[in-house]
Amino acid sequence: MSTENTDRRKFLRQAGLTVGAATVLPLLGAETAEAAGAGAATSGSSPDRLFRDGRFKEADQGYARILSKDPNNARANAQRGYIALLSNRFADAEKFLMKAIGLAPGDVFSKQQLADCYVRQDQFAQAVPLLRAIGQDAYAKQYASLSGKPYEVRGAQSTRLPFKALNPLPLIEASVNGGPAAKFIIDTGAPLAFTMETAKKAGLRSVATSTEAVGYQTVTMHHGVVESIRFGDIELRNVPVVWHDGELPHPLGKPQPAGTFGSTLFYHFLTTIDFGDQTFTLRQKTSAQLNAFQAEARRANTDRLPLWLADTRIPCSLGSLNGYGPKVVSLNAGIEGAAGAASVFTTEAIAKRAGARLDDTRPNLYGTKDDATPFVVHRTSLGRMTARNLYGFALKKPLMDDRFRFQTLGNFSMEFLKPFALTFDYAGMSVYVSHT
Repeated sequence: MSTENTDRRKFLRQAGLTVGAATVLPLLGAETAEAAGAGAATSGSSPDRLFRDGRFKEADQGYARILSKDPNNARANAQRGYIALLSNRFADAEKFLMKAIGLAPGDVFSKQQLADCYVRQDQFAQAVPLLRAIGQDAYAKQYASLSGKPYEVRGAQSTRLPFKALNPLPLIEASVNGGPAAKFIIDTGAPLAFTMETAKKAGLRSVATSTEAVGYQTVTMHHGVVESIRFGDIELRNVPVVWHDGELPHPLGKPQPAGTFGSTLFYHFLTTIDFGDQTFTLRQKTSAQLNAFQAEARRANTDRLPLWLADTRIPCSLGSLNGYGPKVVSLNAGIEGAAGAASVFTTEAIAKRAGARLDDTRPNLYGTKDDATPFVVHRTSLGRMTARNLYGFALKKPLMDDRFRFQTLGNFSMEFLKPFALTFDYAGMSVYVSHT
């Protein structure tokens, strides 16, 4: 496996595998989005500008003011729906997105967000017609094939699994359809995906196929439903899954993992990824479990930060570089550490603004100077959790901004996260960060 799997293309393109999300949606650029906001101000404090800057609460208030005067403003409804979805406020997201689509039936992005709103609640049947309408037939067929309760949780209230490896990516063991335990990658930005071999051993049936991007590879994606996945003492049943003929990251001379687990699975639990302790914990989403964890977090003086979920499965929170921030950052444990131990991916403009030391004399991700420049940032922070003198890459183009439609400070990868434990609460939309 070449270390090219660690390049920026993996980060830039891996979100193309969203569950029920289009890989090539026509997205508005910043200028087009601004121009489309009929009734919105054009000053630096306009809701469009505030949203673009990741100031979601203030932007939402601005769109609300627009709607108080013009309740049929399609863009303001769409933006309020999208902001609500970022925080898993499903009732508000559904209300505003449905209104936006009614006012602007050609709004593909809002249809996608509404489909995602239903998918996140395991209301797959309601997502099916929306996915068909935007040309996502493979996902529509997959979700229509579900029978029984999707993501049914059985077993213990919690389970804790040790990492079987940390480099190039964390691995845990799980069993598929009662088979022997196999190693899977923990990747916050990945879909629930299997290799072809794993799917064959599990006896999975493909109900549809699509062609999609996995890292720098174009793969044939198969869509189906897995009857059972067991993690230690917890079992999940009736779970939508994809499998493909691409290659997953693995050390040279070692077999590739059986698949990937990401946020589409994690948000069904109170999920802790403890990189420092090299353990993975799933807790069922009950009030008792959350209260017990929160009490433990208070005793440990753990940082509690806001959590947003963008582009179906990319968790975001607030971070800073050299004190520049806090601003919205994406947290992606699925970017391998082998790429020069890069911990931060950002743009050249942001790296310079943050006072990072760019070194264009060193080779970048491709061994040239054309795509990204290595840099060292003296202080990288997520809440109070700080690491010093980390290595990163400054890209010439924005990261996920075109897909998110808002700007991020950058992506914090596993190399930054290694000393920390992260617990994702997708009900309260908080991420808890502590040093382990």
